[in-house]
Order: sequence, then structure tokens, then C-alpha cells
Amino acid sequence: MALLLAVSAAMLLDRSWAACDVGVNNAANGGFLLWLFIPGIWTVLLLVWVAVGALLGNRPLPHAFALAVTLLGVVWCVLSIFWEGAATPPCPSGVPQWWPSFIPAPGF
Repeated sequence: MALLLAVSAAMLLDRSWAACDVGVNNAANGGFLLWLFIPGIWTVLLLVWVAVGALLGNRPLPHAFALAVTLLGVVWCVLSIFWEGAATPPCPSGVPQWWPSFIPAPGF
């Protein structure tokens, strides 16, 4: 689960960076995402997984709900840190054009 969320977050960031022409180039952005971002967020998500499991023990329903909310919250916070909200010519509002308007863009 943690690896799936880490790879999904990296793919979302890569797509938004490519659409808004952010960073040095796609190779540099991809290297960062592949070698630093995915292992880093995967480690954080695994630690959160273990912490939630230790706190809630053997109660399956609260454990599953708390785990889902916590992991999605951590992914959203990590995306907010790395989301490039700067206005660029391809993305004048700082958000890619394919981003759905009913979902707020990551950011603090």
C-alpha cells in the first residue's frame, strides 16, 4: 500500500511538473523522483503505517479507517511541499490545465 501511494504521488508530481514546464528537464525531475522522492515517501509511509498499527492494535475497522485517512493525509502534505504552484507560461494559474477544478490543488 505504501509503495503504491509513493509511486502514485511521484507520477502525479511528474505529470504536473511536465505540464507546467517546471524544473531543469524531465530527466532531472525523473531522477529526483525515482531515486530520492519515492524511497523517501515510501519510508515515511511505512513508518506511519507501523505507528498507526501500534496505536490501534487489533481493532480492524477503526484501524483501516485511521490508516487510510492518515496515509492519504501524509501523501497530501508531501505533495503540498513539492507541488510547484508558481505561474509559468503553460500554467498561468500555477495548476495544470488537466487538474479538476473541484479538487483543490495541493499547497499550504
